[in-house]
Amino acid sequence: MENRVALVTGSTSGIGRETTLELLKNKIKVIGLGRCHKKFKPKIDGYFPITIDLSDFVSIARIIPQVLDEHSKIDVFVSNAGYGDFKSLENFSDKQVCEFLNLNLISHILVAKHLVRHMKSRAGGDIVFLGSEAALEGKRRASLYSAAKFGLRGFAQSLRDECGNAGIRVCMINPGFVRSPFFDSLNFEPGLEKNNAIEPEDVAKLILDIISLRRGTTIDEVNLSPASKSILFK
Repeated sequence: MENRVALVTGSTSGIGRETTLELLKNKIKVIGLGRCHKKFKPKIDGYFPITIDLSDFVSIARIIPQVLDEHSKIDVFVSNAGYGDFKSLENFSDKQVCEFLNLNLISHILVAKHLVRHMKSRAGGDIVFLGSEAALEGKRRASLYSAAKFGLRGFAQSLRDECGNAGIRVCMINPGFVRSPFFDSLNFEPGLEKNNAIEPEDVAKLILDIISLRRGTTIDEVNLSPASKSILFK
């Protein structure tokens, strides 16, 4: 694993943060993409922070090719960045709808496009998309979130079929409630008991297992759930 290099979006918080730490512990270099890196400065060598707003498509077109030129050995892409907003559809403005889908769906596709081209030139790699249980079943007040995650799931399935012969493995992880800053801006959160939420470390270890698997096998999709689901409203 020492020679592997990963690109992780949303690397400074939650699942992205724990994934970055897990990869670094296993001697995998990490290029971390995020809006602000002030609160996350890992003490383990091998972390390269890149400041970018992934909802800005001009920045993606400019910065991602530069990153791939500077870190040409990237062979792992963990597509994690995103946020939640849960309310009835009519309560979103048109601008909010576009901004939500831009970050939670389209940015994943645009960054993946650059990584696929890069990985094909290297004859292989691993792409892991962070989905959600909302990609499996739509529920009220989650219309936009489910639209983004259903779309990402369909994209991952098609990309897997498209890129398998090029040695690129594509996996999607669909977790239920994860105890992370994801809920800081929301009016609900997982229950307080340990079994009411998945820990970010659990997802990070799973990502490491997925990319460590023998090259001849691909894990298509993994669904994760808390042992006992409970919701607290703030």
